[in-house]
Amino acid sequence: LSISLLPSQKYTAIGMLGKATDTLDATGKVTEEKPYDQVTKGDLENVLQKFTGHIMQVPPLYSALKKDGERLSTLIKRGEAVEAKPARPVRVYSLSLQQFQPPLFTLDVECGGGFYVRSLVSDIGKELSTCATMQELTRTKQGPFTLEEHALHEDKWTIDEIARSLEHCTALLPREPSRKKLKTEHPGETAVICE
Repeated sequence: LSISLLPSQKYTAIGMLGKATDTLDATGKVTEEKPYDQVTKGDLENVLQKFTGHIMQVPPLYSALKKDGERLSTLIKRGEAVEAKPARPVRVYSLSLQQFQPPLFTLDVECGGGFYVRSLVSDIGKELSTCATMQELTRTKQGPFTLEEHALHEDKWTIDEIARSLEHCTALLPREPSRKKLKTEHPGETAVICE
């Protein structure tokens, strides 16, 4: 199993029980509706334990993943048939229920790279013998940066405030130069640069 070593990220997600969509979020077309009256807060909290730790997850069809160099979402929008990608290992560091007001539920999720919160919400619905789709998603942390501490509010969008904010944020980044591979004109060759 290969788990991504990208920095962890945190999200607040609002899911809706009883409806499924083709995109697994509110932008998609409804593909299924099921009753959800039987689902209790306790049921939902118990199910979350199954989705914590090292788990296998099937990425959504509507995603940035590629087939033959093109995004799956682009191929689908063009009307081409696309097969689901196989389940792959992902990591969920923490998962908790913040609010339950049926049909809506709010989750706090901390996960590793390559994780799809839309797939999580859909899988939770299936595990509860209903269906679910994501209604809203807010990234609250990416690596060392948190929305609460590092977001620059609109009223402070001045050159001085932006410069001050960037100085503070660069102190959180690693000191080692990053290496990027650049494509060269000749197939099979790559150039490496340091920043």
